[in-house]
Amino acid sequence: MTQAHGQRTEPPGGDDRDRAATVRVFIALAPPDGAKDELARALGPAYDAYPHLRWNRIEDWHVTLAFLGELPVGTVPLLRPPLAGLAAFRRPVGLALRGAGHFDERVLWSGIEGDLDELQRLASDVRTVVRECGVPFEDRPLRPHLTLARARRDDRSSVVDIAAGLAGFAGRRWPAERLHLVGSDFGRGPGPIRYRDIESWSFDGS
Repeated sequence: MTQAHGQRTEPPGGDDRDRAATVRVFIALAPPDGAKDELARALGPAYDAYPHLRWNRIEDWHVTLAFLGELPVGTVPLLRPPLAGLAAFRRPVGLALRGAGHFDERVLWSGIEGDLDELQRLASDVRTVVRECGVPFEDRPLRPHLTLARARRDDRSSVVDIAAGLAGFAGRRWPAERLHLVGSDFGRGPGPIRYRDIESWSFDGS
């Protein structure tokens, strides 16, 4: 999800998405390629052993700060100026990928360590911006993580086993240098979930 400063892309789905009335939206940070490569190498045996899982594409890995759900396409432009302004005065956040866990034995994730206080402040400010734009969303407590895969409903062991195997994973520290406004095609077809930046902004605060 890396882009030049303030560069825009089309919402996910190409021409089909352009015709859609809504887009599924969230605001996130993304690990750099080096950090993703470290975790992908650690996941290598699991990729081979559990090909039936719905593995997220590595290029789509992200740390969600605010999940906004389905929004009218016309609402999305309202978020761009205030999010750009927020990023312009923030410093990069130092984070690292550590260990793994699961939600309800079905969703596999990697944990996040580092400057978690600053991450919480950033998420709080992002959510304030969203509310000030008049966009309704479910304001759940932030549980920093990076989603890796989802199991089928009748599979109650694969994700648990993989999480246990990754418990000792410790990735290098990296700076989260951009704020991403992302759209997804969740629920819009039989294929895997795909994500694409609607726009992103660098953290330019000194």
